[in-house]
Amino acid sequence: MDEKYRRAVDAAAIFSETDLSGRITYVNDQFCAVSGYSRDELLGQNHRLLNSGLHSADFFAGMWRTIALGNVWKGEICNRAKNGSLYWVESTLVPVVDEATGRIHRYLSIRFDISEKRQLLHSLQWRVGHDVLTGLPNRAFLSDLLDQALAFSRQENIPLAVCMLDLDGFKAVNDGYGHASGDLLLVEVARRLREIVRGEDVVARLAGDEFVLVLRYVRDVPELRAALNRVLGAISAPYSLQDKALNVYASIGVTLFPHDNEDAETLLRHADQAMYVAKQSGRNRFHLFDVFHDQEVKATHQTVERVRQALAAGELRLHFQPKVNMRRGVVVGFEALLRWEHPQNGTVPAREFLPVVAETDLIIDIGEWVMDQVLLQVDRWQEAGQGWPISVNIAARHFQRADFVDRLKQVLARHARVAPQMLDLEIVESVAIENIQHVSACLQDCQALGVQFSLGDFGTGYSSFSYLKRLRTQTIKIDKSFIRDILHDHDDLALTTAVIGLAKAFGRQVIAEGLESIEHGELLLQLGCEVAQGYFIARPMPAAEVPGWVENFVAPPQWLSGDST
Repeated sequence: MDEKYRRAVDAAAIFSETDLSGRITYVNDQFCAVSGYSRDELLGQNHRLLNSGLHSADFFAGMWRTIALGNVWKGEICNRAKNGSLYWVESTLVPVVDEATGRIHRYLSIRFDISEKRQLLHSLQWRVGHDVLTGLPNRAFLSDLLDQALAFSRQENIPLAVCMLDLDGFKAVNDGYGHASGDLLLVEVARRLREIVRGEDVVARLAGDEFVLVLRYVRDVPELRAALNRVLGAISAPYSLQDKALNVYASIGVTLFPHDNEDAETLLRHADQAMYVAKQSGRNRFHLFDVFHDQEVKATHQTVERVRQALAAGELRLHFQPKVNMRRGVVVGFEALLRWEHPQNGTVPAREFLPVVAETDLIIDIGEWVMDQVLLQVDRWQEAGQGWPISVNIAARHFQRADFVDRLKQVLARHARVAPQMLDLEIVESVAIENIQHVSACLQDCQALGVQFSLGDFGTGYSSFSYLKRLRTQTIKIDKSFIRDILHDHDDLALTTAVIGLAKAFGRQVIAEGLESIEHGELLLQLGCEVAQGYFIARPMPAAEVPGWVENFVAPPQWLSGDST
């Protein structure tokens, strides 16, 4: 190289020359400074002297192949200095060709020290994936680590536990001793967690005092329990921070793959749900996610949403079951019963979907829809010259709302042509006694509007004198479970007799549900109950069939000739 160019390169870069075998023939001062070797130590040595061991043999083979063919090679190389430290250089290797022979006779190497740049890049990459305070993987890095662990577990059919850990008492430390002490506590918790888990396990910090453990190779639940008890013990051991003695505990939620066979994000959510159960149950404990319960919850949610869609799509229907005065042989009213005209499954009875819906606010929307439809139907029958009061079952969640009366007023106002007395609201005995003070007041307010009330399923609960006195419903309905067996079960007969007697004593009407035969009707008439409903009289029917059925209804002569007792 021309001397003036060499001086320029020496001033700007780390420079060396080697022969074709890689022996060093020239180095500049910058080369000596960065490598820690003197010029005498370097000259005549092979460049392998600087090998860091971080690059593969294939890496160097490719480099030598490039320059041996007369091409320039560029890349980043990690070298090892004389003192053992590593440094990175950005290298350009240039083959020098003899003009006379046209053959390569040496190689020039021009390098720039990029160690600080690499260190900064590594630091930035580390910060992206780690929590700065504790040094643990953060949420972003955890996602990658969990995906990798889960993929391996699926491939090798190896169990995997995902644990969500939350500190109990951490807020008190922050509030009482300051955030600096809180940070020290988190650092110590992270250290304890790293020490107690195995090398192949993962410990990460999400945010605040929430940590995640990914425990691999957990063979069964007993082994998992033993591991989690060790974690709880490590966390609950006393802390001494800045001469302060502190105690905190942990609540851990855990889910076990493949028993919980979901993706990484879902496993974390399940562990989080289980952690809240552990926290509600008391501190210093863990809770295992219940996969089967979660499946039930999902199925329930899907059912509720499907029924919500059915309501919006007009798939719900009302059928009407007649109530008959057996002695007079006349229809005295109907009970409205909900049905779902499912596009694929046909007519679905209420018992198959309503109990699930009754635990949600959707039951309120359905209840108000039913009352609207009932009053609309009464209006239509009145226009046709017919009129029967209709009873509607009201769910506990609906009736116990503080604004039930106000909302009932709005329903009645929408059907001003229908007298409120044509609407009979039925509540079951168990609902009535849950909050009897509220129910009693609500009854009085509704009855002030003219609405009628029935107390259903009577006899299945307390059936107390005090309840009958406070629940001033117009009608009491004897539960069908008693009516069904009164012909041959003396206890059911005695209970039915007692209920009819109570109803008469308190001046209430009484209706028997579940009438199954002429003989049932005859016995009820002897006991003093004249009104009944049941399959023997008629099954629930669509509104369009009601007028024709009423016109053709004829009561059995045995009932018409009976004498009241």
